[in-house]
Amino acid sequence: MKILQFPLAKITLWFVFGILLFPSLKTTPPIAFILTVSGFCLVLLCYIFKSKIAFYSSLFGIAVLLNSFFIGLSSASIHKENYSTNHFSKYLNEVENGFNATILLTEKLKNTQKNYRYVAEFQSIQKKKVNGKIIFNITKKEKYISLPIGSILFIKGVYYKNKKPFNPNQFDYGNYLEHKEIYGQVYSKTNDVKIIGSQNSLRYYFSNYREKLITNLKKTSLSENSLTVVVALLLGQKHDMSPVIMKEYQAAGAVHILAVSGLHVGIIMYFLLFLLKPMPNTKRANWIKVILIILTLWAFALLAGLSPSIVRSATMFSFLTVGMNIKRTVNIYHTLLVSMLLILLISPSFIYDIGFQLSYLAVFFILLLQPILKSIWKPKNKILNYFWDIITVSTAAQIGVMPLSIYYFHQFPGLFFLTNMIVLPLLSVIMAIGILVLVLSVIGTVPHFLVQILDLLLKIMNNFIHTIASFDSFTFQNIPFTKEMLWLFYLMIVTLIFWIKKPNFKRISLALMCVILLQVVFIYQKKEVNKSAEGIVFNQKKGSIISERIGNNVSLFANDSIRKNIHENVTFQSYLVGNFSDLKNKNNIPDLLFINSKKIVVIDSTGIYNPTINPDILIITQSPKLNLERLLLTLKPKVIIADGSNFKTYSKRWEETCRKQKIPFHNTHEKGFYKF
Repeated sequence: MKILQFPLAKITLWFVFGILLFPSLKTTPPIAFILTVSGFCLVLLCYIFKSKIAFYSSLFGIAVLLNSFFIGLSSASIHKENYSTNHFSKYLNEVENGFNATILLTEKLKNTQKNYRYVAEFQSIQKKKVNGKIIFNITKKEKYISLPIGSILFIKGVYYKNKKPFNPNQFDYGNYLEHKEIYGQVYSKTNDVKIIGSQNSLRYYFSNYREKLITNLKKTSLSENSLTVVVALLLGQKHDMSPVIMKEYQAAGAVHILAVSGLHVGIIMYFLLFLLKPMPNTKRANWIKVILIILTLWAFALLAGLSPSIVRSATMFSFLTVGMNIKRTVNIYHTLLVSMLLILLISPSFIYDIGFQLSYLAVFFILLLQPILKSIWKPKNKILNYFWDIITVSTAAQIGVMPLSIYYFHQFPGLFFLTNMIVLPLLSVIMAIGILVLVLSVIGTVPHFLVQILDLLLKIMNNFIHTIASFDSFTFQNIPFTKEMLWLFYLMIVTLIFWIKKPNFKRISLALMCVILLQVVFIYQKKEVNKSAEGIVFNQKKGSIISERIGNNVSLFANDSIRKNIHENVTFQSYLVGNFSDLKNKNNIPDLLFINSKKIVVIDSTGIYNPTINPDILIITQSPKLNLERLLLTLKPKVIIADGSNFKTYSKRWEETCRKQKIPFHNTHEKGFYKF
């Protein structure tokens, strides 16, 4: 494949390796700087003495790639905020009550049931200058105060560090936040928050202006569901979108249209080219066009929140616009690689963003695979050709993102091609009318008929998505997929594409080896599961879940409300998927269990137990009123577990009692699930 012959491709690949290996190597900025300087010196020496080096080309290439790796390490270490001597984590302890601080609000997040949420940056703690990002939570119990982005707040709050997953195979939210350089969360009450100033910047201005635009749209007669979809499409904000609608878009394979990316930026760019077409075709006028288009694209990117996918799109289309103006053939692979290098140099943490990964993979596979698919059939009819283009582009993109989507979300939409064939043409019209409505809402009153047309089109799209999503049998869910399978799956796809492009024995042999290796890994991992057994006490609020797994068969012990809705329980389903397992039976939680050769006594809210049984493990659920000291003398358990259904105050009291009696105590509220 030609792209692998580009020096820039190899440089980008080694640069990315540097960023990805940084968490394992944990290189400090001084060491990374020394390595980078050494790499530059090696490259320079190879160039100076090139006439005296017999294998100059190979040595110079190795030096360049090695230096690219070091630059990746340096970029990651320089942007690692907790390496700073003034980082807040060096001055603030977890659950520190009543500390005073000043913070700067930088981003609005989706609210939870209990809190309003923001991303914020520390400016000082107890009047000491510090830095670092946190998630700032304000309780909803008191009256909400309006907090514009860019506001500087004086707060009194409680700090919690990021925690590891509290249940097996659960999404690691703490790790996700750390990749974004967010190392904890602060909780405050409304009465403990005071606005003391503001900071002006272009990003904060656009963020607050976006909120004004959303307010203007709310004043129109758009229905609630249409409003949330159009806000996601035009402004990249999905905070208020119904979870039901979001789930339907995922099941139909259309969730990508809600993430502002290349599709949206491309529509805007070509719409701008159409509007600027009357301008004279002179050198000066063409450069004015370029400047206007680039400024508009980046203004839109700022307005949409500068997500990784839109930053990638704005960067790529900016290069494309310049290339078109200077009348040069733009190598789209070079554009893709340069945009990736620039973005990761400025913000290496983007490499861990799911949107960034999916965005680049989709574009890469469209460039790689779409020409092959398009060559299968060449319809002469323009309408057929248009829809064939949509199908081939959608299929290429979906093949590219499929392994990663299955790895992250464990599902695959079987009707994605049908969805995109209908939705994509409709989306262009919706965006054109939506932008017009948005502009008119700012400068004056929006004509009612225009809002009605937009609302009708959005309802048609939402209803179509709902219909596609209702075909449950075409949405493949709960697919087990490990990291090893992910890499091998991509290797298999790429080698098969190599073979299709240029069939020969060597390439088909390599592709078949990848297929066999993928099967071997899958069989091995299933075999490892089948020969193991374990019991799990889950951390479940307002309920209790205990499971026994023998091989890939799982038995569930839970209270009635959880058993009835266990297929909707994300915690338990993640465990089944992560262990290639199936739920074989559901049971009430008995007083006595035998799991993995362990005798287990369970005491629920009744507080009743058999004093003649001496268990290996005692599980306490549903906050029973116990005299734990007397119970310990009677039952003499080796380990005590308090699950998430207990009051926290009870668990703390039991923990203190166990500490005095020198009996191991496991509180799932604090330590997460217990495995035996």
